[in-house]
Amino acid sequence: MNANLVDLAGKVAIVTGAGVGMGAATARLLAARGAKVIVSDINDETGAETVAAIRAEGGTAHFVMANVADEAQVEALVAQTIATYGRLDCAVNNAAITPDILPIHEADMAVFDRVLNVDLRSVMLCMKYEIRQLLAQGSAGSIVNIGSVSSFRPQPNNAAYVAAKHGVIGLTKTGSLEYAGRNIRVNAVLPGAIDTPMLRGALETTGFTEADFAPALSLFGRFGKPEEVAEASAWLCSDASSYVTGHSLAVEGGYLTR
Repeated sequence: MNANLVDLAGKVAIVTGAGVGMGAATARLLAARGAKVIVSDINDETGAETVAAIRAEGGTAHFVMANVADEAQVEALVAQTIATYGRLDCAVNNAAITPDILPIHEADMAVFDRVLNVDLRSVMLCMKYEIRQLLAQGSAGSIVNIGSVSSFRPQPNNAAYVAAKHGVIGLTKTGSLEYAGRNIRVNAVLPGAIDTPMLRGALETTGFTEADFAPALSLFGRFGKPEEVAEASAWLCSDASSYVTGHSLAVEGGYLTR
């Protein structure tokens, strides 16, 4: 991708779940492209590490700890963004937790509720307060919600995760319809098998290896890199994608074409 087309200079961005994995890679890339980034995570240690990495690379970042499944904390996250940088231009709603691992008839409803709270409710809450701020500013903006290939192709024994990620697409499409007239774009990125701590944890739980899984999950026969997902989010945040809204951009090595 031509970096000159993905110019985020002067923009202020929020990235949730930015302590590790795709969120950290996205925060670092947005900062490298010129954005001032609010790094948000529930883990202050990993969040601080992302901020330190951005600053070491010459970028601008500030950490705000938030549990994005909690409405008051999401409202405070956006308020702190404005207090720090004065405005908001784009956001990548990335925070998520590991999928559930039981069939529906054995489902642990406490786990089901937790997955939906973090993987779906948090997206709704972030959109609510991010869009409120963009409307208050009277400015254009771009919101990117991180879904999954499970947003379109369900997996067995992941009922909560599949339901949440299907819901992310519904929220994305609804947001695009409601706010296009105010020049606020809402899109989704759908990662496939990306080499993150979450995926590695799932492999350990199931006892499989990358060699076992990757050929079935990618036409390239490898896991994707967090930076490859970050590129998609950066493009959707930028003015280079100004005619794109309501779209789900899959970054999955061709998995959904099978």
